[in-house]
Amino acid sequence: MSVNRPNAGSASEETAAPPPIPGTGDTTPAPDQEDRGRGILKSIATGSSLVAILAVVLSIILGGLLIALTDEDVAAASTYFFSRPGDTLLAAWEAASGAYAALFQGAVFNPGADSLGLMFRPLTETLTVATPLILAGLGVAVAFRAGLFNIGAQGQIILGAMFAGWIGFSWHLPFGLHLLFVVLAGFVGGALWGVIPGLLKARTGAHEVIVTIMLNYIAIYLVGFLLTTPSFQNPGSSNPISPRLDDTAVFPQILGPQFRLHLGFLVAIAATYGVWWLLNRSTVGFELRAVGANPFAARTAGISVTKGYVVVMMLAGGLAGLAGVAQVAGTERVLTSGIAASFGFDAITVALLGRSHPWGVFFAGVLFGAFRAGGVQMQTLTGTPIDIVLVVQSLIVLFIAAPPLVKAIFRIDQKKTAKARKGSKNQLVSGGAA
Repeated sequence: MSVNRPNAGSASEETAAPPPIPGTGDTTPAPDQEDRGRGILKSIATGSSLVAILAVVLSIILGGLLIALTDEDVAAASTYFFSRPGDTLLAAWEAASGAYAALFQGAVFNPGADSLGLMFRPLTETLTVATPLILAGLGVAVAFRAGLFNIGAQGQIILGAMFAGWIGFSWHLPFGLHLLFVVLAGFVGGALWGVIPGLLKARTGAHEVIVTIMLNYIAIYLVGFLLTTPSFQNPGSSNPISPRLDDTAVFPQILGPQFRLHLGFLVAIAATYGVWWLLNRSTVGFELRAVGANPFAARTAGISVTKGYVVVMMLAGGLAGLAGVAQVAGTERVLTSGIAASFGFDAITVALLGRSHPWGVFFAGVLFGAFRAGGVQMQTLTGTPIDIVLVVQSLIVLFIAAPPLVKAIFRIDQKKTAKARKGSKNQLVSGGAA
């Protein structure tokens, strides 16, 4: 039987060997350094789903302890803790449970509302806030799957919002066609901002983390500058704000004008399914995952690693650009310098929590949307600072980045080891009896 082997004489340089590093003739880091860095990234971004769930649970518990420690009633009861410890524990429970109950009421369901629609209005707010988080999180997750750390979602959101906003208020087209151009412009704007680090990574070996950090700052100052120019600034206003987008250029509300939930949420669902299909059912997705798993083996197999870097960063930027569209054409309907808020940075946490799987990112985005939407209600009803939400989110990142710590706290490895030992002992006993 004959075996087909690649023709060394016809192979391209990219397929035959890694590109050179600047100054030394080779643009690819040494295999051991590259493998070590990718291994750490892969273990954090695509680790166990159980660890991610336990990280959320542990963060919520620690957040509750922090709420209790800073509560005035708990502090008052703690002055006589040794005489009546039950009062302190009860006050701590009431502080933490009351804050989280208010968070749930502001994020999911409000039983005290006057109508059934208003009862579920908090859920629609959660989904509205989650929409840009999901889209930007998908952009970060796609890059993770290809072995790249895209922390430039913030700048990509801004560029997507800039392109979409300009089309929205400067072009005047029929309904449907106008919105289509707005969405396409936002995707293109984010993709252009994402392809820059992809090209630099592929051609020069520049680290995507450094490049995307710099591009974030460029995007922030660029939109601030443009909003002071006649082309972007609202006529007659001295504030850095654009004209309002045409009604034909904005996402319509799904449930009517009394709710902010807009068509962009359906776009987020479609994007999630599209990314899942791309990564798991397409040739391009297989190649991207192969590059992320081992770029040297992928190159040996004939996969273009440099092309993979460019394509995945373009796609990641485009998805983050759609998050900018959701902001400018869905929620805000005007372009401002703070249009991206902190969605680009929160998207990194969403991608990590979702383990870089599209549907995991979707549900992680909904969870973080609930934190954002319910935090205001929590502060209003209980006086708990909304900053506690940021603390919980930060703890989630900390625990996801340290899986051994989570496993040690919940004794996961110890339980598996004990079960394995028990199974081995039973086998020995059975063998001896036989």
